[in-house]
Amino acid sequence: MNFKDKLALLPNDPGCYLMKDQQDQIIYVGKAKNLKNRVKSYFTGSHNEKTTRLVSEIRDFSVVLTNSERESLILEMNLIKQYLPKYNIRLVDDKMYPYIEITDEDHPKLQVIRQKELKGKVFGPYPNVYAARETVNLLNRLYPLRKCDVMPNRACLYYHIGQCLGPCIKKDVDYGNTVSEIEKFLKGDTKNVLKRLYDEMELASEQMIYEKAIEFRDMILHIEETTEKQIINLNDFKDRDAIGFAHNQDDIALQILMIRSGKMVDQHQIVYGYVGDPIESVMTYLSQFYEEKMPDELLFSDKFDSELIIDIFGRHVMIPQKGDKKKIVDMAQKNAEHDLEHYFMLYRHKEENRQKALDDLSDLIHKEIKQIDIFDNAQLFGTAPISALIVYNNHEFDKKSYRKYHLKSTTNDDYQAMKEVTYRRYQKMMIENEALPDLVLVDGGKGQIHAAQEVLNALELPLPVAGLKKNKRHQLESLIYNELEIPLIRQSELYKLLVKLSDEVHRFAIDFHRKTRAKQAVSSPLDQIKGIGPARKKMLLQHFKSIDDLRNASIEELKSLGLNDEIIKRMKEVIL
Repeated sequence: MNFKDKLALLPNDPGCYLMKDQQDQIIYVGKAKNLKNRVKSYFTGSHNEKTTRLVSEIRDFSVVLTNSERESLILEMNLIKQYLPKYNIRLVDDKMYPYIEITDEDHPKLQVIRQKELKGKVFGPYPNVYAARETVNLLNRLYPLRKCDVMPNRACLYYHIGQCLGPCIKKDVDYGNTVSEIEKFLKGDTKNVLKRLYDEMELASEQMIYEKAIEFRDMILHIEETTEKQIINLNDFKDRDAIGFAHNQDDIALQILMIRSGKMVDQHQIVYGYVGDPIESVMTYLSQFYEEKMPDELLFSDKFDSELIIDIFGRHVMIPQKGDKKKIVDMAQKNAEHDLEHYFMLYRHKEENRQKALDDLSDLIHKEIKQIDIFDNAQLFGTAPISALIVYNNHEFDKKSYRKYHLKSTTNDDYQAMKEVTYRRYQKMMIENEALPDLVLVDGGKGQIHAAQEVLNALELPLPVAGLKKNKRHQLESLIYNELEIPLIRQSELYKLLVKLSDEVHRFAIDFHRKTRAKQAVSSPLDQIKGIGPARKKMLLQHFKSIDDLRNASIEELKSLGLNDEIIKRMKEVIL
């Protein structure tokens, strides 16, 4: 696949990219601060052995846009754990990014954990482990939660310096306000704490206690990095899908972000054509998509009608208006809009260009052109004469309809070759009542056109025939039709289409011709004898040292090798 156009349309936004092989399997997941620059780097310049091997297997890629580099880092981790791509060697084990937990105990404490099953109130994950630990240390200094792993029998140092409420010596300790303040902080409401730290940093700087000022500065940086808002993972561990779509007059782009156990682990994206009301088309698609199983919750963008989605999917649906759920839906909507724009520029625009080329060709031929038969002949000094046919139908090559012909009536007469293949092709189509093409194209000039037209006239088939004329450098320069030579503008869509057809039929013919010559190079007179296949041929060549030995062999000797009278008779007729 040529990625040039697709790479050019990538955004400069953060996100994740998924590399796929020819079986459409995900073989690598990566994240990027700038998707265009990062993905483009794979296809330019030199790489190490592993990356070179990865690039050689890439046949397609897709992207998921995120709101920040941090979100893309967490999404990358989730996608790697979901798909286990063979080229990702990090994060494929059970290692997880850390969480900050407020333990679910009578006397709670703050801790950094990596456990899969989180029982307390958890926040994260946090890609920077060091920043998470430093934030917990700061919160332990600011808020008097329990610090001890095992409850002591007497008050410890933390109690005496005001960093613990002393549950070891006090019975009624209320942590309600303290826990609420910490939760607000870890959810992103850090303005009060940051203000205190900024004030302390400025004061230390004014007093020229620079080491202390640097310490406060580092605390601020750790807090900002730890509490940066991200929506890739939610801490309620529910299964939910966020759905967004975008549409134009022709196509709908649908994006479903899949969150499982609170983690965004997958996506479903599709762009398809529609007729009628886009909302009805989307709802029909989603009804079929969720026919067998639905997650705990479906989140829809505000482009959907709330009554309609409740009627179809029940009460576990919502159109969020604020908060993290709204941001997830906005991300789905952002990805859908990107997909639609990308599809239009990459595919729909190309389809329009291809249609324009056919329209221009139709104007020249004075007939609507949809299906085209293209012929090319090949031979080398009269050896292995063949003809090849390709079919172009509805903007694409119909490879199931390609045909190969071994020529029987000539070895080096191109006009006779054209007559033979034209007759064989269309006489069979008439017998089998197949749909005829709208145009016949031959690789050649007026002589080849006249030869093909003569056969079609004899068959009483009113098919137009045109020729692809090339210059001395074997480059297409004009189209010949109705005895007129029509120059082609190299920048036109028609020229690009005809070059594409010419290159494909030439490739198909040359490949067939090479295989025919290679087969003839190892051929034997035995190949012409009915009843002697590869196994018998091998047996005879092993038994007799030469064709002369075989020619002089007795009938009894041939019968001893398992040949019957009829095969022996045919063989004697051929090799005598």
